[in-house]
Amino acid sequence: MDIQILLAQVEATDAFGELAPPMQIAILLGALSFATAALVSLTAFTRIIIVLSFVRRALSTTEIPPNQVMLGLSFFLTLFVMAPTLEAINTRGVQPYLAAQQSEGTTPEFGVTELVTVSTEEIRRFMTVHTRGNDLQLFVDLANLPETTVAEETPLKVLIPAFIISELKTAFIMGFCIYIPFLLIDLVISTILMSLGMMMMPPVIVSTPCKLLLFVLVDGWQLISKALVSSFVI
Repeated sequence: MDIQILLAQVEATDAFGELAPPMQIAILLGALSFATAALVSLTAFTRIIIVLSFVRRALSTTEIPPNQVMLGLSFFLTLFVMAPTLEAINTRGVQPYLAAQQSEGTTPEFGVTELVTVSTEEIRRFMTVHTRGNDLQLFVDLANLPETTVAEETPLKVLIPAFIISELKTAFIMGFCIYIPFLLIDLVISTILMSLGMMMMPPVIVSTPCKLLLFVLVDGWQLISKALVSSFVI
């Protein structure tokens, strides 16, 4: 990969250390922005946050839980789901890199390039497992890649968008399944209010407490968390 060659050149010349401090800060800030994009695009975060948003919409509580709580829950559920991948990156990449940096040799055998390669392999393995074949084939065709291309050899520029649309489809399917029971409650409440002649009363005023009561009685947050984590288990 070109990025690996670039990292090898930077590591060999120590180009980052020779930059002025303002340039180093700008590069670090740019790296943080990329890390945010990677969290959304390369992990389980997209599916989790969309499903939780569907839950909040289905309950008719547009601001409860607050966005900060939803993002926090999504982030830590993502860490829980990605734990095997992160552990593999730590075992195969981070620890050998730290050991090589502490060695007395002048040229470490395991550098930044190898660390990036290992991390890319583990992330690629996770995305490949959770990407639908037809979505991957779509971007393979759009990129005019050979038909014999296997998933393990698919470029990241093809695998990442295929993974994202697969996650969006899965999240919307799960959101639809969550929405149906609460929609039935809305229909029942609307029918009851109309039969009582209370057509001027908004059904959401009555249905929202009923949906909240049902959600609490069935321990909804536990069920949602279990369903989200189980959807990533192969």
